[in-house]
Formats: sequence, C-alpha cells, structure tokens
Amino acid sequence: MTKKYLPLFLSVFLVIVCASTTHTAQRFTLMLDWFPNVDHLPIYVARQQGFFSEEGMEIKILSPSETSDALKLTAAGQVDFAISYQPQTIIAAARGLDIIAFGRLIEHPLTTLLFLKDKGIETPQDLEGKKIGYTVPGLMDVLLEAFAKLNHIEQYPAINVGFSIVQSLTAGKVDAIMGPFKTYETVIMAQKGYKVGYFELEKWGIPDYDELIFVASAKAAKQNQAALMAFRQVIGRAIAYVRSNPAQALESYFKAVPEADRKTESDAFKLTLPYYAHHQNLEVKRWQQFADFALKYGLIEKPVDVKSVLWLE
Repeated sequence: MTKKYLPLFLSVFLVIVCASTTHTAQRFTLMLDWFPNVDHLPIYVARQQGFFSEEGMEIKILSPSETSDALKLTAAGQVDFAISYQPQTIIAAARGLDIIAFGRLIEHPLTTLLFLKDKGIETPQDLEGKKIGYTVPGLMDVLLEAFAKLNHIEQYPAINVGFSIVQSLTAGKVDAIMGPFKTYETVIMAQKGYKVGYFELEKWGIPDYDELIFVASAKAAKQNQAALMAFRQVIGRAIAYVRSNPAQALESYFKAVPEADRKTESDAFKLTLPYYAHHQNLEVKRWQQFADFALKYGLIEKPVDVKSVLWLE
C-alpha cells in the first residue's frame, strides 16, 4: 500500500472498528400503573440522567388506558415491564397469571380509604351503610372487602370510580374511596379547599406491603435476566440520586413530564420521598405474610407460594 492511500485506509478502518464496537441500546417498554406522577419520578430521573442508556437500555414509558391494564398486558407479552401493586400481583398469581415481580419502587402502603371530614366518619364502623368507591378493579374492591371484614362493616354499596377520585367525593357520588394515596390525592383535595381524613390500611388490620413494584412475564424473566438485573440497578441508583439531589430530581421530572402541575407534584413529592424503596430485594417472609392474609380474608381462593412469584437472584 502506498503512502498516498494510507490515511484513507486508516480512516475507513477506524470507522469500521467504531461501528463494530458500538452497542445498539436494547429497547424496552414500561407501562405505568396510573398516569405519570411523582410516584414514578425515579424512573424519569433515570432516563433523563442517562442511567438507562449507560446500561445499554432504552425505555419507552407508557400510560395505561385502564388501571388494570399493566399487569395483563405484561403477562401477555405486549409490554416488557410494568409497574403494579404487591396485592394485585398476588391476586393475579392465584388466578394463574404468569407474572414475576423483580423490583420495588414504593416500599410501604400509600393506599388509604379516603373521605371528607364533614361526613362524620371517625372510625371504620362509621362507614356502615355508606357508599364506598374504589379505584382499581380486581384490587381495591377486594382490599375494600377485606378491610370491611376486619373492621366489621357489613353493609356498603361498592362503586368503581376509576380515576375520578376528587369528583366522586366532592359531588357526593360516594362517601369514601378505597385506593387514593395519602401522598397524592390528599394534596389535590387540600389545594381545592377540602378537608379530608383517611384510614391507613396497615393500621387497620391489613399487613404492610410494597405499594409499587416492577413486574415482567415469567417468560421474559427467564429470557432477559441480564436486563432485569440492569433495570434494578438503574432504579436503585436513581432513587439514591433522588434522595441526594431532591431539587434537581424534581426538575428532571418536570422536564420529562412538562404537563405536570408543578404545585401539586412538588407538594406530593415531599410526602412521597421517604417511601421510595431503600433497596431492590423482595422479602419472601413479608410477601408470604400478605399472601396468607389474602387467602384468609378471601382476596384469593387458593394458596400462593410467593417464591414462585418473586425473582430472587
């Protein structure tokens, strides 16, 4: 080769080498449990800060049409990952849905039974005969049933209100609702001038549990173990970043979700921050305690061995 063509050869060689060593990011879909809100903030922070891309992952975030869509679509393989709830996952497992929980986002219950303070409700027994709404079909209605049994509430019409929490309460469609978060809907109600009260489930007989978790289909969990591990690592890193840099994290979230109401989300974030998961390990004993409770109080019809539901590295 003559010196004349050596620079051209080297340029072409370097292009080929760079192209062969550049890894195309793996693309994954993640379906939320609800519309985007600060519960999901670490996910958006991870994407905005490049944590996913550093692991060779590209995450497309989807919102569900219905609150129960995420689990079903993941089990069917139509989305790669989803955010769900520990109780809903146990109920799904008892019904034969092939779902694996592999990480955590919110590590304690945020769910409450919410009501307006001027309704004269001070104890659960005051709900006797009142109309009680619920948000997520297949989950909050059965949690409501368990709550009623535990607290001796015998008569109550149960009404699916979906996303219409504030409207249903303030319009008098229902007297209370099972499903609103103590870190979110309470903020919205206060900003609208309404005084609310709520019963925290874990203080009225329902065991402590992971509020929001990450799930995949059993098939995907077997085929994409490296992806699941990388996803967990990213979420753990993102939550640590959020704790260390709350103001910057919140701004990253607003950049990713510009339609978010800054006042509502900022107030909700302050309440939510302590509940982000401190680690990604799924605790068998804690999960089994809830599964046994679910069987005892009729949330599920057959026993669930949670080891078959959890991705344990």
